[in-house]
Amino acid sequence: MAEITAQMVKELREKSGAPMMDCKKALTEANGDLEQAIVVLRKRGMATAAKKATRTTSEGVVTSYIHAGGKIGVLLEVNCESDFVARTTEFQGLVHDIAMHIAAVDPRYVRKEDVTAADMEKEKDIYLAQAISSGKPAAIAEKMVAGKMAKFYEEVCLLEQPFIKEQSITITQLIATVIGKLGENISVRRFARFKVGETTETVAVAKPQVTEEKAAE
Repeated sequence: MAEITAQMVKELREKSGAPMMDCKKALTEANGDLEQAIVVLRKRGMATAAKKATRTTSEGVVTSYIHAGGKIGVLLEVNCESDFVARTTEFQGLVHDIAMHIAAVDPRYVRKEDVTAADMEKEKDIYLAQAISSGKPAAIAEKMVAGKMAKFYEEVCLLEQPFIKEQSITITQLIATVIGKLGENISVRRFARFKVGETTETVAVAKPQVTEEKAAE
């Protein structure tokens, strides 16, 4: 078992932003491997996020982000459970990062559950026709379509996209990391993206999710 030094804990905290004790536990579990300890922290964040996913998020902020030169603008609403968390540096930083990501990548939906039936069927038909025209048997063609759809969701759904500043994690994982730190559920409710010269704008609103209150009814 590798010795976990204060310097190692400090370095992991600086990289992850997680509490000191969580960093020490993650390093111990990862036998002193810093990169593996980051993975451990992310997994814990995802587990925490899953547990809190049905909790009501009725607080939060609306923020704006204007890309350098004033050519692209984003309006974004991100929700949490309390006004206290909404005012924390960690939450504000997360909201800023998501808005910046939207400006750079231009997603069309918040979650893959938000993709319209028409868009989903259109993409499936295109991918299936491509697979069949290449001579693939029907069973293999169906599997190819499933793989192509996963890629499609990654391209158009905010939460499925690799984070622009750290491609090794998705926006979902980025949010989960902050949920793990702050202990509250966090959700992206809606966003709009405008670009100078374009005649249409991107507007995305997440479909309502089942909350603890609704589940109890």
